[in-house]
Amino acid sequence: MNRSIRPLATAAALAASLVVVLSSCSSPGDAESTTTPTVTVTASPSGGASGGASAPASTPSPTATAGPDGASGGGGDLGDGSTGEASSRCTVGELTAEIADGGGGAAGSYGVAIILTNSGQRSCTLQGWPGVSFVGDGDGTQIGASAALDRSTPHESHTLAPGDEVQTIVQIAQAANYPAEECSPQATDGFRVYPPGSLESIFVGASGSSFDACSNAAVQQMTVSALATF
Repeated sequence: MNRSIRPLATAAALAASLVVVLSSCSSPGDAESTTTPTVTVTASPSGGASGGASAPASTPSPTATAGPDGASGGGGDLGDGSTGEASSRCTVGELTAEIADGGGGAAGSYGVAIILTNSGQRSCTLQGWPGVSFVGDGDGTQIGASAALDRSTPHESHTLAPGDEVQTIVQIAQAANYPAEECSPQATDGFRVYPPGSLESIFVGASGSSFDACSNAAVQQMTVSALATF
């Protein structure tokens, strides 16, 4: 499939047995910057990054540990969708993930495309919204609230042959838009991504001040669209 955007990073899957819920949110203040961020790509925990610098050898490999959203289930960190037969659903072991430019957004925000590719040997299906959150501290600790699901986006079921791709667009309000005392900004290592219907996650590395997260889980910094072809 031809991509309309240039991939910036590739990540391999990491398993995690988490169930977490979406936090309540607050809206960002008036934003001033409209610049699309430049991504500094870091290596994934078990594979190299394409088109960017490798992570330092001393950097611990993130694991999917619990975050501030808790562990009682729901559609936040775990996403929502993939209501078809579980046997046909794409598993984390059959998917690779990478990030790319997701386009601009409102003033002070930007889009990141998270692309999921069927790297397995069979056709499989995905449908709905992935769960997305920032992680950091070198060990996969969730930072801040997970992305709110944008229910206005279409959510058709997609059958992916080996090599096929779908993407979700994550809209991110820059942490600098919020008062520091409200946001409590913190550097991150990248994203944890739960494919729809999965209890296992994929780590996607990304670094730089544009990916700073509000560690205050009451601040809703991200929204995520349903998976779509492109």
